[in-house]
Amino acid sequence: MNPEDVRTVGVVGAGLMGHSIAQEFAVSGRQVFLNDVSEERLTDARERIRQNLEMLGRSQEVDEVESRMTFTGDLRTAVENADLVVEAIVENLEVKQAMFRELESICREDTILASNTSTYLPSQIAEATRNPERVVVMHYFNPPHVVPLVEVVGGRDTSPETVETVRDLVVSQGKKPVMLKKEALGFIANRLQAALLRECFALVEDGVAQPEDIDTVVRSGLGRRLGVAGPFEVFDAAGADVWHAICEQLMTDIESSTEVPPAIARMVERGDYGVKTGRGVYEWTPQSTTALRRRIAHAVEEIGRWNDGE
Repeated sequence: MNPEDVRTVGVVGAGLMGHSIAQEFAVSGRQVFLNDVSEERLTDARERIRQNLEMLGRSQEVDEVESRMTFTGDLRTAVENADLVVEAIVENLEVKQAMFRELESICREDTILASNTSTYLPSQIAEATRNPERVVVMHYFNPPHVVPLVEVVGGRDTSPETVETVRDLVVSQGKKPVMLKKEALGFIANRLQAALLRECFALVEDGVAQPEDIDTVVRSGLGRRLGVAGPFEVFDAAGADVWHAICEQLMTDIESSTEVPPAIARMVERGDYGVKTGRGVYEWTPQSTTALRRRIAHAVEEIGRWNDGE
């Protein structure tokens, strides 16, 4: 299957990631069916897609994009004629496996079944299917409509054709695919993010700094460089000799626990999930949440222009 053969896409899950992934396919000219068990989430998804396009300065395209989208609470309607299905539901392996089992019973035999999981191996998800060769991970990043990176991960039984089709499809969306040479839990980006977060929470727990200070360090220091140069480029710019000396001092002192950071566990126990509940590390209002999302989106767009000009 070639990218141009993917004309109809079903997206299962209309939440934070799903609505934006659906938007990206509709913007690229494909017919999209966005499915969710919650009518409220479908209604919210329609409004957020409109807001996303307006924020990107594409308000004149709202009606055209919406004309290519169908919002439905019926899974069969959403996926039975799809060339590609992207699952974007709750991050729970058993739930995802059950969904893929159901998708396989509805979809055509040549339909590519992709997961937007940020954690699980495609092989784990494919265990629930009879045809694992068509199961692949398409890991978009939040927010998908402005962040260009998509990690494409094939499982041990995923066919090369499936991986190549998904890679080319991502390119056709104007995004930047990264192909993993082999599957690994968390892939690349979330392994890096988890390592950074583990140290951030350790610094707070040890009384070294407040969350605001750590965010300032990343925003005003590390983030400025990492937005335009990758860690290996930064490494080479400083020199292996410099980093050797730094590592000699730090490696034995950096947090290396294999447990979930206690602060995260406490937040989950309290039900403080961040912006979705109004409280996480910080307190959040609808206004501050919108401001954060706009700030991230505008900055990612601007950084993209810098990198496009390299």
